Amino acid sequence: MPPKDRSRGKLPAPLPKDMILKDTEGKVWRLGGQIAQGGFGLIYLASPQTDLPVEDDAVHVIKVEYLENGPLFSELKFYQRAAKQEHIRKWMSLKKIRCLGIPVFWGSGLTEYKGKSYRFMVMERLGEDLQRIFEDSGSRFKKETVLQLGARMLDTLEYIHENEYVHGDIKAANLLLGYANPHEVYLADYGLSYRYCPNGNHKQYQENPRKGHNGTIEFTSIDAHKGVAPSRRGDLEILGYCMLQWLCGKLPWEQNLKDPVAVQTAKTKLMDELPRSVVEWDSSGHSCGEIAKFLACVYALAYDEKPMYQVLKKILLDGLESSGTRYDGPLEFSAAAHTRNHCAAKVSKVRLPKPAPKPVQQMQKKMESKEHVCQTKAQTGVTGKQPRDEEKPSQLTQKLHQTKPQQHAELLSVHRRVHSPRSSLKPGHQKQNTLQEEGEHCLSRAQAQSADHCRETLVQAKGVKQKKHSCT
Repeated sequence: MPPKDRSRGKLPAPLPKDMILKDTEGKVWRLGGQIAQGGFGLIYLASPQTDLPVEDDAVHVIKVEYLENGPLFSELKFYQRAAKQEHIRKWMSLKKIRCLGIPVFWGSGLTEYKGKSYRFMVMERLGEDLQRIFEDSGSRFKKETVLQLGARMLDTLEYIHENEYVHGDIKAANLLLGYANPHEVYLADYGLSYRYCPNGNHKQYQENPRKGHNGTIEFTSIDAHKGVAPSRRGDLEILGYCMLQWLCGKLPWEQNLKDPVAVQTAKTKLMDELPRSVVEWDSSGHSCGEIAKFLACVYALAYDEKPMYQVLKKILLDGLESSGTRYDGPLEFSAAAHTRNHCAAKVSKVRLPKPAPKPVQQMQKKMESKEHVCQTKAQTGVTGKQPRDEEKPSQLTQKLHQTKPQQHAELLSVHRRVHSPRSSLKPGHQKQNTLQEEGEHCLSRAQAQSADHCRETLVQAKGVKQKKHSCT
């Protein structure tokens, strides 16, 4: 069990420079100068070479908190259970990705100083956080940069989620560039990480007003506003809000951050009215279509449902492909921010092996017309609330119960034919078409489908002229 958080919010007294710490594996570390502080702890440069002063270009850091604090304990448990380096290497090889945005963990331990007990954790050193870069860039990122960041964080979140954890506090302040490789981005600070699926058993959906509005108010999920335990869909919803802010400069509820209920109401309205609400919010001259589709797919997820990460990633990659940008290519910020964050080209020994990425495969020409129909529907939008979890049953379910048995069976039969993989296709084409169909399916779920839409699908599948009438 984690320790009682009696000193939550209280920074520890600084440790002296050149102090020697020994971790649980018996390895010793020498403290350098303090370079940062968080809400609960201090961060120092560090080196395993204890006989020499710690240099300014050291590639290790040590996070220090009072022993009784909770956040560092939670973060330490995450790294010990879910972020072992050998597991990360295998995952990167399996997924054919060059970098996974989780900092390298080197060790941890306890120490005493002036009668106080401290917990410490040794990590690889990272560069500047995206919040500072965002502010230096005029509080906007290029659309290509936003999509790059979103796709890379999807890779990171998929790994975290597959290891039974969620992050719970994704935001620019917790996204840091690499120290020696400033075109890589890392998700840091796992103090609010949560084991949502211990031993394969997903936590149950349960609202608790006493725990409502946890997390960073601008980005926290609707579930968190209701006091529901963090989940995979919550992490992805938070990421969607981050991308919307990075592209548009602000979020619709930022003027009401002191009123959590007003923020919750604004988020619910935005999600209920997707995709129109997101498309209309953008005033930068860039299209928010990819973010609208991303959030629509996320909002369609059940609380304990596994996200279709590749479908979500493809939404972002399609936007990058249209501009000729690689998702793992250089990150471009404003000239001032880029210059300030350019580090010396010194190779760090803490990096994991980087397998060469495969190029993004292009979708087949014959799917473009079908995708255009899907995008047109997303841009037009269907207002109406998508029920979630313990709320009222969906309109689609109600309408299906109202149809005659023969019509009901016919609709379900066509739905299976439309969304099932076609075995006659070649394996590569079959995978692409399956992703396309899954993407369209999750979008249709997110738009609070009516029975009219079901009828339209049936008519189109039969190849007859569309007629406008209801399912009742």
